[in-house]
Amino acid sequence: MGTFGITHWLILGVVLVLVFGGGRFSNMMGDVAKGIKSFKKGMAEDDESAREPSRIEAKKAAEPVFDRDGNRIRETEI
Repeated sequence: MGTFGITHWLILGVVLVLVFGGGRFSNMMGDVAKGIKSFKKGMAEDDESAREPSRIEAKKAAEPVFDRDGNRIRETEI
């Protein structure tokens, strides 16, 4: 007896529709759907801006000035 059965949920749904009215309830659910869509759109925009640049967009790595032994390979450009 501590859980709700299907009949309890149906009665609760009917009471909610009677209290809020059919149109008001559907408008409320439409607003919830719009909120979820805008949240998903915002999350997608965040993912696009945080992605790593592709190989085409990435800059070439700088060539080393010194080799492993510490000998100068090329002159630095200042």
